[in-house]
Amino acid sequence: MKRIHLFEFEDQPWFPTWMRIRITRLIIVMHDLLGTRKTLTNVLADLLQKHPSKKIVDLCSGSGGPMPEVVDILRNEPSFSDLSLTLTDLFPDDEAARSFNGKKDHIHYQTTPVDATDPGALSGIRTMVSSFHHMKPDQAISILRSAAEHREAICIYEISDNTPPVFLWWIALIPNFIMSFFVTLKVRPVSWQQIVFTYLIPIIPLVFAWDGAVSNVRTYTLNDLDELLRQVPSENYVWEKGTTDGRMKQLYMTGYPV
Repeated sequence: MKRIHLFEFEDQPWFPTWMRIRITRLIIVMHDLLGTRKTLTNVLADLLQKHPSKKIVDLCSGSGGPMPEVVDILRNEPSFSDLSLTLTDLFPDDEAARSFNGKKDHIHYQTTPVDATDPGALSGIRTMVSSFHHMKPDQAISILRSAAEHREAICIYEISDNTPPVFLWWIALIPNFIMSFFVTLKVRPVSWQQIVFTYLIPIIPLVFAWDGAVSNVRTYTLNDLDELLRQVPSENYVWEKGTTDGRMKQLYMTGYPV
């Protein structure tokens, strides 16, 4: 397996919630800059055609990511007009929950923790956007096995890139650090913590740079995914994977019962 599981700040239970939220706000902007919304919409539209469902359960949602807008776009299609979205996270973002809940009937942010390896009674197509790389192989296998055993469809989508040689993973540190100062200008809503701990005391850029670089080398390649799938029951269940065309190569894998 090419990927290596280095330390990420966001994964740590002791990492301050307010800073985790500030980092996920930057990730939302990155999705906008990389055009994730369009390519992810296409991937999910294809999955919904193969496995019709009225519900999507987004795992590891953070501050929401691109999924709310993706679902809004899909609902414009007559065949998906009754689609709903439930956002979940092991560390729920209460600020994001307040911004979503009660605003649109078809979008709800669950404020109790949800473990991606065991979503419990939540049913619907499971999505993981830029979050699967946070999982160690045993956790990743549990997520895939759970979807297959519960006969639920799943969509894994990553914007991080693990194609360069592993020993060069650290090269992204400096570009990520510099980029964070410009990305922050597009964050909405922006808080005083985002400003102070970016431009005056640059803790957020340091964390963003490290976690971003580590995310690349943590990302499961297509070959890595094959290795995971060898340990997942696939009877009457179809797995498809590939990369998307866009501003940057993005990787996806979908699975659905047949």
